[in-house]
Amino acid sequence: MFAPGAGRPLGAAAIVLGLVAVAIGVGVVPDRWVALGALLAAGAVWAFLAAFFRDPERTPGPGVVASADGRVRAVVREGDRWRVSVFMNVTDVHVNRLPLDARVAAVGDTGAGYRPAYRPEADHNVRRSYRLETPLGPVEVVQMTGLVARRLVSFVRPGSEGKKGDRFGMIVLGSRVDVLLPAATTTPTVSVGDRVRAGETPIARESP
Repeated sequence: MFAPGAGRPLGAAAIVLGLVAVAIGVGVVPDRWVALGALLAAGAVWAFLAAFFRDPERTPGPGVVASADGRVRAVVREGDRWRVSVFMNVTDVHVNRLPLDARVAAVGDTGAGYRPAYRPEADHNVRRSYRLETPLGPVEVVQMTGLVARRLVSFVRPGSEGKKGDRFGMIVLGSRVDVLLPAATTTPTVSVGDRVRAGETPIARESP
């Protein structure tokens, strides 16, 4: 299964691959090594896009689940909220998912610049915040741009409702996603360095 919006780039890459194959077949590229290189390059582009836009089905785990695939880079308390930050690399699934059953109260863009997403100063990068109304209280999910990953994609809008694990957006070419949880009702269950999968891996539980 591929992410929403994957049809156009995958289709374009498939057309290029087909044209290269036809050109080789009719002898437009007589040098076999050049022909082989062109075919491999076109095939590699299609394979990269197919891997990038992959969107596997997920079964939500218990509690609050991760919104992004990747590695936990920070678990910190900030006032009355916990921040669980996950860094995505280029090989991770890029589709982001709701951490809980939620109603989208607001979606907004803010920030400036495109610093490397794994650095602390990236907190001020261009980013998109989703304010969610959930059974555990207000939750915020933040898609963060990076040095290369600068395209934030939303599948939802204010007023949208979804279940835990539903897709709400994606980030093109990695970067990071932060989930900010109310400290009064949640306790993190992951540590820095843990690998998580969006919509599946628990990152916090409801506090007693």
